[in-house]
Amino acid sequence: MHAEIERYYTRKVLTHGATALGVDWTCQPTQELRFVQLLKLCDFRKEISLNDVGCGYGALLAFLLKRHRSACVDYLGTDLSEAMIAQAQPSSRPNIRAQFIVGSAIPRVADYSVASGIFNVKLAQSAARWTLFIKKTLTDMNNASRLGFAVNFLMPLGSELQAIPALSHASPEIWMRYCAQQFGAKVRVACRLRHAGVHAACPTLMPV
Repeated sequence: MHAEIERYYTRKVLTHGATALGVDWTCQPTQELRFVQLLKLCDFRKEISLNDVGCGYGALLAFLLKRHRSACVDYLGTDLSEAMIAQAQPSSRPNIRAQFIVGSAIPRVADYSVASGIFNVKLAQSAARWTLFIKKTLTDMNNASRLGFAVNFLMPLGSELQAIPALSHASPEIWMRYCAQQFGAKVRVACRLRHAGVHAACPTLMPV
């Protein structure tokens, strides 16, 4: 599964470069709407450490540098694709330290972990296999987070829309219950976003 995901996103970034399309978002505003919601988890009033799971070319780091200029952040981005990590740019400020690593594991425990869009594209995987992948990833993120983690999902399609087989849609309530039961977490849905494009809706789930 990891090999299939790596090939898919490597093709994307080699085709589109370090852009929103390179990580399969329709545009930068769509991508950054998700970052705004995911980062509501973090308390930037003090120095924090942050894991960015499935970081791609490091767009979240660039967003941090733009949106949270004075924050003190120890950032670690991990991604399956070496081509993605090759596009990542280091931090330009001493108050935001950054490192990027190729791999599927989260190699450290941080204050927070976030993942944007990694549960959206299941490719040819069965629904059952993809569900196991989500469960394992959520468990890994919980184990790698001292204070909390945030992820997002594509919401279920309305009856008027035709499903795209390669995309995965999930009711946030299912994963809220899962995180509460498995991790004893307090869980909330930060926002339900609806935006034109392939990734039409994305609730942000925050177990803390």
